[in-house]
Amino acid sequence: MERIPAWGFTKDMAAAGFRFEGFHLDPANRRLMRDGMPVELNARYLDALVLLVHEPGQLVPKDRFMAEVWRGIPVTDEALTQCIRTLRRQLGDDAASPRFIETVPKHGYRFIAPVRPAEETASPESLASHLPEPLPRLPGRWDEAALTAGFGVLGGGIAGLIGGLIYGLAAASQPAQGGAASTLLVLLCIAILLATVGAAGVSAGIAAANALSERPWRWSVAGGAAGGLVVGALGKMLGLDAFSLLLGQSPGNITGGAEGAALGAAVGLGIWIAHRRGTPRFRDAALLGGLSGGLAGLFVALLGGRLLAGSLALLAGQFPGARLRIDQIGALVGETGFGPLSQAVSATLEGALFGACVTGVIALARRERRA
Repeated sequence: MERIPAWGFTKDMAAAGFRFEGFHLDPANRRLMRDGMPVELNARYLDALVLLVHEPGQLVPKDRFMAEVWRGIPVTDEALTQCIRTLRRQLGDDAASPRFIETVPKHGYRFIAPVRPAEETASPESLASHLPEPLPRLPGRWDEAALTAGFGVLGGGIAGLIGGLIYGLAAASQPAQGGAASTLLVLLCIAILLATVGAAGVSAGIAAANALSERPWRWSVAGGAAGGLVVGALGKMLGLDAFSLLLGQSPGNITGGAEGAALGAAVGLGIWIAHRRGTPRFRDAALLGGLSGGLAGLFVALLGGRLLAGSLALLAGQFPGARLRIDQIGALVGETGFGPLSQAVSATLEGALFGACVTGVIALARRERRA
C-alpha cells in the first residue's frame, strides 16, 4: 500500500491519514476511527479501504484489489464482494444509495465521499484543492426511488394476477356460478387492479421515505405503512361512495386504510430486513416479504379486517341478487360457506403473496441493475 495517487495528496499527507465525514483512516497505525472510537476491520479489509480512499473519485478495478490487497492469492470475486459488503456495513453505507463506496457494475468500485488529509480542517478550500467535485447525491436517490416504486407496482401486478387466477378459478368452478369465463375474467381484473394500486401506494411510500432519508431503508416500514394507509383509505372511501350512489347502499367493512397500512408496513419490514446486508437475492427477499406479509394478513383477519376474499364474500352477502359466490374457498378448509377460518387463511395467503411479489421484484430489479 505504498502507492500515492496524484489527487493532490503528498506522501506526508497520506502518512498522516485521511478524514471523511466522521471517520479517520490511519494507514500508518493500521486503524479506522469513527468519532474517536475504533471501527473493527481485519487487515485485508483495511487494505481495501486504504486503496479506495487513496484515490477518491477514481475507479479502482477488481484486478487492482486482487493484486494489491490479496497480493496474487487466488480468490473468487465473492471474496471481494464480501469485503466491500463488510466495509459498507462498518461505514454505515448502503449499496442501493451509497455515500461512501459506489459500485461500477462489472468493473470495480469508487470511493465517492469527500476526503481530506487528517492534518487539515474540513474547509471548503481544502476539499476543493484535493478532490474532484463530489458527486451529487439527491438525483441518485430519486433515481433509486423511481426504480423502487416502478418495480414495486410490477410486483403488485404479478401478485394480483396470481391471486385473481386462484379466486377466479375457485369461483368459476361452482355449479351455480353462471358464466364461468366472465367470472374468471372479472375477478382477475379486480385482483390485478387492487393489487397494482395498493403496491403503487406502498412502494411509492417506501421509495419517498428512503429518498428523503440519510440512512437508506431505515424508514421503509413507516413509508410503506403511510403509502398503504393513504391508498387504502382513499380506495375505501371512493368504493363506498360509489356503491351508495349507484345501488343505494354500501357494503360496509371492505378493505380500507387499516388493512393497507398493515400490508404496507409488512412489505417495508421485509425490504428493510432484506437490505440490511446489501442487495439481497430475489429468493431471500421474497421469502422475507412473504413471511412478513402473511403475518400481517393474519393479523388483519384476527382483528376483524378484510382483504380481497373477505371483501368479495361481504359484497356477495350484502347483495342477494349477486351471482358471485366464493364458498368453494371455504370448502377447501372444511367450512360451509366463507367463515372465520376461510377469512384467516385467505388473508394470510393474500398478504404472503403480495409481500413476496413486491419485495422480491424490487430486490431482483436492484440486483440486476448492479450485476
